[in-house]
Amino acid sequence: MPRSNSESAANNHASTIGNLGEDLVARWWRSQGWLILQRRWRCRWGELDLIVGQPAAEHPDRLINLAFVEVKTRQKGNWDGDGALALDHRKQAKLWKTAQLFLATAPTLAQLPCRFDLALVGWRSLPAGPLALGNPDSKILIAQGYELVLQDYIPAAFTL
Repeated sequence: MPRSNSESAANNHASTIGNLGEDLVARWWRSQGWLILQRRWRCRWGELDLIVGQPAAEHPDRLINLAFVEVKTRQKGNWDGDGALALDHRKQAKLWKTAQLFLATAPTLAQLPCRFDLALVGWRSLPAGPLALGNPDSKILIAQGYELVLQDYIPAAFTL
């Protein structure tokens, strides 16, 4: 059955908010000196929002750690603990399989220590104003009529 215009608009809105949340987290990681290796990497098992690598201090072209970052962007008053409750065992297993497939396509990265992180981003609509503000190292992004805030970052949020 075809989607209604209101369903398409809602999906576009959610996609925009989700993409902005990932933008904020990617900017924050770059400010920490990490490299964004992939964004929205997809395969048959699912999608990895961000794959980031930590370069060695003495050899910036060599990575020493890898993190698969799941970004959950939620509005105030959400039902799932700002996105933390959405990372249930089933979602974790899906991310694990997706990461395994990614590492199979990038064997040089497969040797690195890997972890699964969770970024919780809050957002709210703003009155008409500037299109984009925020320092690259900030945990706040104002873009496209929204304010997004990196509320919590949980390194190694789960292990399998």
